[in-house]
This record gives sequence, structure tokens and C-alpha cells, in this order.
Amino acid sequence: MKRILFYIFLAAGAVVFLYPFIWMLLASLSPENQIGNLTFLPTSLTLSSYKQMLGKIPITRSFLNSLFVSSAVTAGVLVFGSMVGYALSRLEFKGRDLIFYVIIFTMTLPFQITLIPQYILMVKFGWVDTYWALIVPYLMNALGIILFRQYFKSIPQDLIDAARIDGCGDIRIIFRILWPNSIPSLITVGILTFMTSWNDVLWPLIVIRNDKLMTMPQLVTLFAVGGAAESQLGVKLAAATLLALPIVIAYLFFQKYFIQSMASSGIKE
Repeated sequence: MKRILFYIFLAAGAVVFLYPFIWMLLASLSPENQIGNLTFLPTSLTLSSYKQMLGKIPITRSFLNSLFVSSAVTAGVLVFGSMVGYALSRLEFKGRDLIFYVIIFTMTLPFQITLIPQYILMVKFGWVDTYWALIVPYLMNALGIILFRQYFKSIPQDLIDAARIDGCGDIRIIFRILWPNSIPSLITVGILTFMTSWNDVLWPLIVIRNDKLMTMPQLVTLFAVGGAAESQLGVKLAAATLLALPIVIAYLFFQKYFIQSMASSGIKE
């Protein structure tokens, strides 16, 4: 009986969390005049909202921009984050723990504190309205460093010592030894980084003004609040649905590794 009640509680929680997304998807497929009356299942389905949305904004170009930027940021975080995490977990040097605590401290700082200095740097480098402004500031991630450090600590030291005896340097140890044994951690950091970069709106709004360089969240935000949607709720929901789908699909494919890494990354200190 306890197990049955437990699963009923979990099912109810899942419905509560999933219902807004399901409603958004179904509403985007409903005729505009039926969205206000939609409770769960629409009486008819149509792609008119998606067709109108595709005709109003360059959503395909913005999707490719977001895909490129998020992939580049994710690759940079995986490479540089794993290198810093390895140094903080396996190398002995003065100030190692202090550097780790400083990295943790940076996670407590609001993004708004570094916003203006970061924008000034982009202006001085001449990176405004370029992909560099969207990618370079986020190639290092404090959460990624911490997750890599904790996961690398769980890997036996004997494995690293054996690699050193075979003549491997630190770089080869990271990418040839630790990476193949850290797939859950890599996927977790990759999903979190990709999701954060994909959903970022404020920073692109500040540094990007060219329509051809706008990311998908930026374009959808301007589309929804800037008047281009012409108060059509279905068109706005269609754009929001396309924005959310890549993250949902990525998580569905990699949820096993994601949960495994989150459960084990904090075990060893």
C-alpha cells in the first residue's frame, strides 16, 4: 500500500509539472479562436500558428545561431572545465584549495554585478554584434569545474599512476584516461551548460542587435513582447514550443547519465 501511494504521489507530481508544457503544445496546435476555451484536448488540430510564426521571423536562422553558440560554449566548458577540475583534484600546488573556494564564491555573485564590466570588455575588443561576445565569456563555468573535480576524485589514483608509468602527460591523462571513465559527468556538465546557454536571453539582448546573429531565445522574446506577434497567442506559443523542444529532447536521450552523475558527484570530498 505504501508503494502504491508513493507512485500515486509521484504521478500526481509529474502531471503538475508536465501539464503546462503539454497545454502549451496543444494550444499551439489549436485554432486561435479556441485557445481561450482549451482545457486539455483541442477539438481540432492545425499548423496555422507555426506557419504564421515562420513567416514573421527568421526562426530557422536563429535556431542555427543558438545551436552553434550553445555547442561552442558546451565544448569549451567540457575541455577547459575538465582541465581545471583535474588540476584541483589531482595536482599538488600551493593555493589549490584557496582557488577552489574562490571558484565556489563566484557562484554566489549575481550575474548583474559582472554585466557592465563584461559589456565594456566586449566593446573594447570590438566583439559587439559578433559570435565572440556570445561564446568567449562563457567558456569557463564554475559549476562544471566543481562537478569535474568531484567526479575525478572518485577515480582510483592507481589508474592515473599507471598512465604516468606508461609515459602519459597530464593532457593525455585527462582526454585519454579520465574522459572515457567520466561519461556521466561529461553528459551532465554538457546538458547543464547547453541548457543554460540555449536559454540565455539577457546577455544576447545586450550585445547582439543584428537580426542575422540573434539567438533563438532572444528572437522569440523580441517577437513575443515587441509587437511582431500582433497579440496572437497561438503564434507566441508556437515559437515558445520550438524553443523548448531541443532541451526536452536532449534530456530524454541523456537522462540516465544525468541522474547517475548528479547522484554520485558529491559523494567524495
